Amino acid sequence: MRHARPALIVLGAGVLVAALAVAPWPGLGQAQTPAPYKPVPILLPALLNDPSFDAFRQQLAAIAQKKERSALTRMVASSFFWVPDDADIADKNLTPIDNLTKALGLDDAIGWESLAAYAGEPTAGADPQRRGIFCAPAEPTYDEKAADELADETQTDASDWGYPVRDGVEVRAAATSDSAVLDKLGLYLVRILADDAAATAVLTFVKVVMPSGKVGFVPAEAVLPLGGEQLCYVKEPDGWKIAGFLGGESNP
Repeated sequence: MRHARPALIVLGAGVLVAALAVAPWPGLGQAQTPAPYKPVPILLPALLNDPSFDAFRQQLAAIAQKKERSALTRMVASSFFWVPDDADIADKNLTPIDNLTKALGLDDAIGWESLAAYAGEPTAGADPQRRGIFCAPAEPTYDEKAADELADETQTDASDWGYPVRDGVEVRAAATSDSAVLDKLGLYLVRILADDAAATAVLTFVKVVMPSGKVGFVPAEAVLPLGGEQLCYVKEPDGWKIAGFLGGESNP
């Protein structure tokens, strides 16, 4: 699949979800015809097993809650990078904290909420392009060839697919928590559809297509996009630091 890096916003403490108003993820505004598909199994990412990382995240969460820029300054690596697409656009004439502020939008409350949500994410995977860098949330493992075949068969790309954050997510008949349960999602790639009814509101539910072809709704915090935005970290001699950000939009 061709991977996009869709934007993420926060829907609740410690939860990162793709929830843009008109189209939850890039590419979902196109006409789509739900059809059955063969599920591609996924292996959910493991937690980063390092007590010092857990302590760092707790400290970061407290700083984000209080919006303490001065304390955050000490937690940003001097080599901070910002890669919205393919190139690092961090301004080397600015301080690392200034670049982080621009990347996450810390001049606005939503930026601090996003930082708090990243701090609450226990998974982090090694960045294959940067030695010693770990990015969160970590990506699931799956058969890339099978995913490419799935995209070809359904005429979709990575922006049309996500994955459940746990096994057994309930799929409901409507975008309400009290509607009938149609089925449960397993650990496999899940097709996501745009929901016209949510075009003017922040999504709390996401419309999905089950492998059977049936359409239903799952809580927005229960699915994540493929290739979503990630906050990256590095373990330096004096402790963990924020190393960079993969995602966001550069200023025009």
